Amino acid sequence: MHNALRRVTPEMTQRARALRNAATPSERKLWRILSPYRPRFTRQLVVGDYILDLACRQAKLVIELDGSQHLDQEGHDAERTLWLEAEGWTVLRFWNNEILANPEGCATLILAKVAECLGDTHPQPLPSREGRRRAA
Repeated sequence: MHNALRRVTPEMTQRARALRNAATPSERKLWRILSPYRPRFTRQLVVGDYILDLACRQAKLVIELDGSQHLDQEGHDAERTLWLEAEGWTVLRFWNNEILANPEGCATLILAKVAECLGDTHPQPLPSREGRRRAA
């Protein structure tokens, strides 16, 4: 059976939810910038046996934010990247300090990569009034 069709276990769902609720400062900062854009970005998406920090499903783009703990996990990160790429995903990695130092610049690179993955259809922010109810 293809991995994309595999059901997400309750344990993975719970871990992803816990990670969303305990987001790092760099994840929160980047999310605030990217969340208004469409196609949508998703935080802590379960794909296979992995939980992705941020992803744009439509573009099949993964954004991984790495802290100092990843210095000891280079082999695991490389294995994860190879598996995701074999499944058709493109993986971008940023260090947390890169995001904190230049969040707008990192977001610009991410949005450009989404456009490239989608065939130059650049993500667009939602109109400022979308989703609001009209006053009666």
